[in-house]
Amino acid sequence: MPATATGEPPVSSGSRHRLLHALRDRFGHLVHEVGKFGAVGGVSFIVDIALFNVFRLALGMEVLAAKTLSTTVAATIAFVGNRFWTWRQRERSGLAREYGLYFFFNAVGLGIGLACVAVSHYGLGGIWPGAFRTALADNISANVVGVALGTLFRFWAYRRFVFVGAPTRAASSSITKSH
Repeated sequence: MPATATGEPPVSSGSRHRLLHALRDRFGHLVHEVGKFGAVGGVSFIVDIALFNVFRLALGMEVLAAKTLSTTVAATIAFVGNRFWTWRQRERSGLAREYGLYFFFNAVGLGIGLACVAVSHYGLGGIWPGAFRTALADNISANVVGVALGTLFRFWAYRRFVFVGAPTRAASSSITKSH
């Protein structure tokens, strides 16, 4: 076989196909979960942003109270979507247990988001109020930085601690067959 410019033998299309197949077999379920989690999160994100701005701008609520309320409503919507769609194939470990843990981890995720808002609005806003105590700055800190960091934490926590049951046999085979 001729060598490539790096001196390595070229990778055959058969090798690439086997590698892609092996990666799909190993991580395909995770890609599906991330996609579903993202779709549920997208709907919840829109609800969160809309309510945050209604509470903050239309109703004049304090920034941390507005974010707490909007996140609570969005988290409830996300719980239903994740329980009955994202991780529906997993064995159930009890709705009360899952709901309790889910909202505990949501509270931690909310704390991450509130910390981002507080640092921006009150910390940096104390130094540069014209830049960091604006609706734009509040939205960026709450709904971009806070949501991104909180979402990473929540995906890990939900998958690891809340919806922990192994996929049921029927669901596992239907996931494999859908590839």
